[in-house]
Amino acid sequence: MFEGPVQDLIDELGRLPGIGPKSAQRIAFHLLATEEADVTRLQEALQKVKIGVVFCEVCGNVSEQPRCRICSDARRDATLVCVVEEPKDVVAVERTREFRGRYHVLGGALDPLSGVGPDQLRVRELLQRIGGAGDEPEIAEVILAMDPNTEGEATATYLVRLLRDFPGLTVTKLASGLPMGGDLEFADELTLGRALAGRRAL
Repeated sequence: MFEGPVQDLIDELGRLPGIGPKSAQRIAFHLLATEEADVTRLQEALQKVKIGVVFCEVCGNVSEQPRCRICSDARRDATLVCVVEEPKDVVAVERTREFRGRYHVLGGALDPLSGVGPDQLRVRELLQRIGGAGDEPEIAEVILAMDPNTEGEATATYLVRLLRDFPGLTVTKLASGLPMGGDLEFADELTLGRALAGRRAL
């Protein structure tokens, strides 16, 4: 549609998740109108991400060092591990300020239709951590914090089957239910059903 480099930029931006053709075109023309110094800063930030960011050797979270700041923090409870799908999920749990343990990032969820099986995820590394590989303390509890969708449920079910064989290990799952500030009449049947099933004594 457009000539040379402009169309190339639109095509590349359109390959990013969540950016459709219209958004890609809008971003491309914004970049064309932006000061060169701003474009240079963006270019440098992209290069730093590719060159300077690695995945933590313990948990798989993004990090600038071989070990992320959470795994390096001696104040965190190393016997408590929260298993999440992606690094962005670590940020979501950290924002609650309720969790003082460590994490394990799987790198996705089971999705056979897209060709994602257990071998494409960091399941083996999780089993090694629980089995006491290295100089880490023995893990007492694993919290499964998968997304509440079909792939997340399948992943959690698969992990429960694997982890039940470890003696003395407690496996828990995030509670699911009604959001704060929500109305019962607008809750879907599945969410309301889970809220009822997961009710607790006061």
